[in-house]
Amino acid sequence: QNISELNRRFSRFSDYLEEETGLKVEYTRSNDYAALVTAFRRGEVHLGWFGGLTGVQARRAVPGSQALAQRPRDVEFHSKFIVRRDLDVDSLEDLRGRTFTFGDENSTSGHLMPRHFLLEAGVDPSEDFQAPPNFSGSHDRTWKLVESGSYQAGALNEAVWNRAVRENQVDTSQVRVFYTTPAYYDYHWTLHADVDDSFGEGTSQSIQEALLNLDPEKPRHKRILDLFAADGFIETKNENYQAIEDVAKRVGIIK
Repeated sequence: QNISELNRRFSRFSDYLEEETGLKVEYTRSNDYAALVTAFRRGEVHLGWFGGLTGVQARRAVPGSQALAQRPRDVEFHSKFIVRRDLDVDSLEDLRGRTFTFGDENSTSGHLMPRHFLLEAGVDPSEDFQAPPNFSGSHDRTWKLVESGSYQAGALNEAVWNRAVRENQVDTSQVRVFYTTPAYYDYHWTLHADVDDSFGEGTSQSIQEALLNLDPEKPRHKRILDLFAADGFIETKNENYQAIEDVAKRVGIIK
């Protein structure tokens, strides 16, 4: 996604978290999902903003780590399937024989869940597309590749698509949504298992409280929440992502 937007979002959030907890907080941007999981496993990242799948991967890599909080909308997240507007595609089954791009290979909304729903519809991405599916690396790149005609169809995060349409970034005369997936759990904050040992007893609780205490009625808090397109964060737990782990095992992303 847009780097300057990410820097603005997480830099403001880091300043807030530092003030609330008394910790020194530094935002580190990862180049991709896999790199973030690796940094978390190595203890280079203590608090991560993960997608559903990468959160599962991170907690499997570091047992004892905890999912702390998420936006209310991440309890019922969706992926959008998009297609060139001039093509006769109205269902997932109609994608057979087409060219297709996912997002990042480790993305929940850009790959894992779209692959899951394709398989449920009887479409095997490994066999039923015109060629093996592409991995664009990001949600923004996915819609741009379909819009340009490089690929006939793709799947991406609903929030990224909705923002692109709202801000008139995408040419909707060239590309359209034809399918929205059922809901699933997605983005959330996960805290490394060794935080209390490294920074003192009660640190994990103070971090979770800081997340849950963001209040849209307070102007400074609202500016941060607006960057997350949220009215606040709610508590979550590891068990909420068991279905994501089960799907990842079923499609072979987690062994």
